[in-house]
Amino acid sequence: MAIETERGTMTGDEMVALTKQHTLFEWSAQSKVDPIPVAGAKGCYFWTPEGKRYLDFNSQLMCTNIGHGHPKVVEAIKQQAEILPYANPFMATEPRARLGAKLAEITPGDIDTFFFTNGGAEANENAIKLARFVTGRQKILARYRSYHGGTAGAISLTGDPRRWAAEPGIPGVVHVLDPYHGIQRGWDSADEALANLEETIQLEGANTIAAFILETVTGTNGILVPPDGYIQGVREICDRYGILMIADEVMAGFGRTGKWFAIDHYDVVPDLITMAKGLTSAYVQLGALGMRHKYAEHFEKNVFYGGLTYNSHPLACATALATIDVYEEERLIERAARMGDRMKVHLEQLAARHPSVGAVRSIGLFGIVELVRDRATMEPMAPFNGTSDEMAALGKRFRDEGLYTLVRWNYFFTNPPLVISEEELSEGFGIIDRALEITDAAVR
Repeated sequence: MAIETERGTMTGDEMVALTKQHTLFEWSAQSKVDPIPVAGAKGCYFWTPEGKRYLDFNSQLMCTNIGHGHPKVVEAIKQQAEILPYANPFMATEPRARLGAKLAEITPGDIDTFFFTNGGAEANENAIKLARFVTGRQKILARYRSYHGGTAGAISLTGDPRRWAAEPGIPGVVHVLDPYHGIQRGWDSADEALANLEETIQLEGANTIAAFILETVTGTNGILVPPDGYIQGVREICDRYGILMIADEVMAGFGRTGKWFAIDHYDVVPDLITMAKGLTSAYVQLGALGMRHKYAEHFEKNVFYGGLTYNSHPLACATALATIDVYEEERLIERAARMGDRMKVHLEQLAARHPSVGAVRSIGLFGIVELVRDRATMEPMAPFNGTSDEMAALGKRFRDEGLYTLVRWNYFFTNPPLVISEEELSEGFGIIDRALEITDAAVR
């Protein structure tokens, strides 16, 4: 099988060689990049030009929630491209009008106004600006175990090591500790974590802090589901000190956790909410910043100093509308909750069978497996911000057996598309079950 291009056919090796010669891969030393050449995708699978098939157990970058190649969304893209492929953001279009109204229906509480961006990082950038505009304050609190995007402001908000190379970054960002302290130290209670947050606010000066941004359920830093009462406590503290609560739902939103948004699990309405990824299932680039009505009213007479050439792009807005239709018509939010229960059983079975499994966590189809060398000491299989021979070998085994997921530090993810079947879920966990013999052999 070969992929057809305008210039003929291209093999997987040719795709990789030419791509590496003329483009940069993200977060990588280019000499170490070994990309999978992708020729096509459908449902929960993608394949190379030579026909090797992979089960996509990470929804690419936790984004192709409706699976690959859904015909309804593909058709919507085609139709919009024929009608109106672009209009500048000072104009009104039907997809923009309809999408804003639809998002107002499905987002929490009185969030009813949206600023559209190209992706999640830009949504978080504009959340920073909006919070500063409406409060007149400058500082932004963010957590250490977080990722908010790669642009200048978003990478400053990011707490994990991807921030380091960009420092000092934008001024005014203050990082606070998470409830989770790594697999060896474990979790704080909600009360302990909230006390740490409030102490930081007091030490920094509440009247200097515009907002606290947090991933409702932390994504790439460990699928960290907050302890009971934590999210509600954050809302109460923010209210008490006049600090805006920003829920970053870029990864956790649109059914990933078994609700429209992860924040819905806690019956909390944030002041601002950011989204991308599942908004269009990544078929076309789109992000959005949603705000409660009172913050939108601020800009009735005050200028919103922000803009993007592709803001409210009609092709992207039409794609989002079709994607949301798929979620609703195929009941994918409910399906994610149901299949999430099945995935939890698979994860618990891995923990019972494999001595290298130190912890499993999941909510909906948002899951992770943390690996250790010793269950008594909980020494991780790879160090913080590092890897090990065993983790590298595990990743290679997954790839060799046709399973695609991200392997990072001492853990790997289980984040399949929301359309995954029980048979496909079992197929993926069967590969994982066999591959964990590699890390089991390293247990002391």
